[in-house]
Amino acid sequence: MPEETPQTGLSDSAASGLAYFTFIPAIIFLVVAPYNTSASVRFHSWQSIFLTGVAVVVWVLNMILAFIPIIGWLIMLLLSLGLLILWILCVIKAFGGQRFKIPVIGDLAQKQAGA
Repeated sequence: MPEETPQTGLSDSAASGLAYFTFIPAIIFLVVAPYNTSASVRFHSWQSIFLTGVAVVVWVLNMILAFIPIIGWLIMLLLSLGLLILWILCVIKAFGGQRFKIPVIGDLAQKQAGA
């Protein structure tokens, strides 16, 4: 009978993808072993946290733009849609085991992750 290997939890790509579902899993993956030892998981966790910060800024900007008829609404729509597409792209790449670096945010995440 073959010897069974113990389950260690999520794969790096699964943990990396899950890090993008709010900042809470990202913080958990940064403090809980064995995920905090993986450069890939740390990178995606930090990028997720920074992306959440950008989402908050976009939300505040959308609240201001809501008072500008038509042009403000179009800008709101484009900002929100762009952020959604960027988030989906990050999730897909992370679950696929790939490292997708968002401009500026990705560099910050890479520096924080030490990767």
